Amino acid sequence: MRTIWPFRHFGLKLLSFGLAVSLWMVVAGEETVERGLRVPLELQQFPSGLELQTEAPSTVDVRVRGASGALGRLSAADVVAVLDLRGARAGRRLFHVTPDQVRAPFGVEVVQVTPAAVALVFENSASRIVPIEPSVEGRPAPGYVAGKARVDPQNVEIIGPESAVLRATEALTEPVSIDGARDRVRETVTVGVLDPSLRVKSPRVATVSVPILAAPQERTMRGLPLRLRNLGPNVAADAVPSVVTVVLRGSREALSRVETDDVHAYVDLTGLGTGQYNLTVRADASREAGVTRIDPPTVQVRIASAKK
Repeated sequence: MRTIWPFRHFGLKLLSFGLAVSLWMVVAGEETVERGLRVPLELQQFPSGLELQTEAPSTVDVRVRGASGALGRLSAADVVAVLDLRGARAGRRLFHVTPDQVRAPFGVEVVQVTPAAVALVFENSASRIVPIEPSVEGRPAPGYVAGKARVDPQNVEIIGPESAVLRATEALTEPVSIDGARDRVRETVTVGVLDPSLRVKSPRVATVSVPILAAPQERTMRGLPLRLRNLGPNVAADAVPSVVTVVLRGSREALSRVETDDVHAYVDLTGLGTGQYNLTVRADASREAGVTRIDPPTVQVRIASAKK
């Protein structure tokens, strides 16, 4: 049998004892203080088949007690209140939040929690298939109209509190812009629901397709004066012919709102000096009507020195 000598390594044992006594004296000498913290509230053991009808509080206020040095190093992230929802049932339920339900570092005592109880309303979970409604924003280029938007897939399953699910009529896509488009717009976007208590069963995207078509109506505006834009200094210009015909395309309602003064036919003389030029005619119209044809498409422009 091996004999253990109590005084073996006596120096090391004496040193350890001294360090322990010194540490105790330091801790014992610190002042005990209290401090208030706002800490996160965790919901654990959430029962399956239930949904929260109202949003749960994300934080609670706690008062902690301990040595001044320990509390001085403490942050809100070091303390967490835990609410155990095991056994919850549908309806309004009250859950007590006691100091024992707060996790804190060693040496820190939780003395109070505010609020001392949390009321939560639970509802049975439900799901339902609803149609996806494509969201489209903007307007096509002048002279074009948007056809009926289509979405693939056409339906999606949503989940949430039973009452909210029964109220829901559709899911929506992210907006698809057709602003200034002249051809079909096709884009893959995320699908979601506006009610924050509802969610799509699984992350889902959908492809939205919007046909862009030439507007069905045309209107011919004859005898429009041709304007000479950006004529340089000390020169004069004239165009042959001096009037043109402009054909507009748009919806019946848009074309009916266009006045003669709304359409400006012009040639651009930027940077041109004296001489004769064969220039392209351009035209500005309203935002809702597009210019499809100008007759004649080009004109002869003569630029000469201005008479003094």
